Amino acid sequence: MSVFERYLSLWVGICMIAGVLLGKAAPGVMDTLRGLEFGSGSQINIPIAVLIWLMITPMMMKVDFAAIRGVGRRPRGLFVTLVVNWLVKPFSMALIAWLFFRVFFSGWISSADADQYIAGCIILAAAPCTAMVFVWSHLSNGDPAYTLVQVSVNDLLMLVLFAPIVRYLVSGASSLVVPFQVLLYSVLVFIVIPLMAGVLLRQWFVRTRGRAWFDQVLLPRFSSVSMVALLATLIFIFAFQADNITGKPLHVALIAVPILLQVYFNASLTYGLMRLFRVEYAVAAPGALIGASNFFELAVATAIALFGPESGAALATVVGVLIEVPVMLSVCAVCTRTRHWFPEPQGVLS
Repeated sequence: MSVFERYLSLWVGICMIAGVLLGKAAPGVMDTLRGLEFGSGSQINIPIAVLIWLMITPMMMKVDFAAIRGVGRRPRGLFVTLVVNWLVKPFSMALIAWLFFRVFFSGWISSADADQYIAGCIILAAAPCTAMVFVWSHLSNGDPAYTLVQVSVNDLLMLVLFAPIVRYLVSGASSLVVPFQVLLYSVLVFIVIPLMAGVLLRQWFVRTRGRAWFDQVLLPRFSSVSMVALLATLIFIFAFQADNITGKPLHVALIAVPILLQVYFNASLTYGLMRLFRVEYAVAAPGALIGASNFFELAVATAIALFGPESGAALATVVGVLIEVPVMLSVCAVCTRTRHWFPEPQGVLS
């Protein structure tokens, strides 16, 4: 692991603090940066988009869609992951968020804020983790080939399922109207473009320089680019949300509750189903981590595109960023301590 990955929690914490301080110290500059968009009315923030491309594209270069052909050898792990990610996770998040913000926390937040926070939580849950899963899988001693398959299939499904699920659930669980055109812009900018760039760059480099050079030389170099872009993105996100974070500390704490519950619920459900179906540990652990974590870069960018950088929905996705790393590290720790629950490996997926 690189130094960034090894001390990720520390860097993330420093960038969060730096972002809030920057946002409070230079509000005019942040307002100018917030106003930079790809075309009038697109609501796609240029600095965030560029940083997300730099962060996601190297991760997408790791995705080998040819590996999907080998999934038939061990389909149970992928089946469990897909069921939880697409049939349970977004819908359970909508229910949990609605219960907490409309019922349990109704005395502390307004109806308008509740709508925004519900929308943000749904957007967060509807985007399965792509980039950071490789880190979580490494930390939990997961099978990297199978993790690649799970990420590849989720990326393909996200192209067609993310937009309709977000629109349906946000409209159903809140009074907000999701502009479908803006949602499609978000899918295009934050999923299609980096995915296609990653695929094309992977094919070109492997063809011209060879697979060994690509895996052993190029990817390690690009890994640091992804991490630096991730940290810079966090600084911008927290700078844009500085007033919300410092002005609404109670709301930040309240938003964290349903997100935490959702993360541990999905991790436990996925891990339990993996054990029930006797899936080996090296597949079960990354599956649980994929089911628990979120593609928070896409979620934050989509919330900003739909409702604005200062919206409650954007704040909710930022809270997801705030708790993502420490929570996922705790899930990794639980997985590594319980690997004896699972059967011995039957070989690796190739």
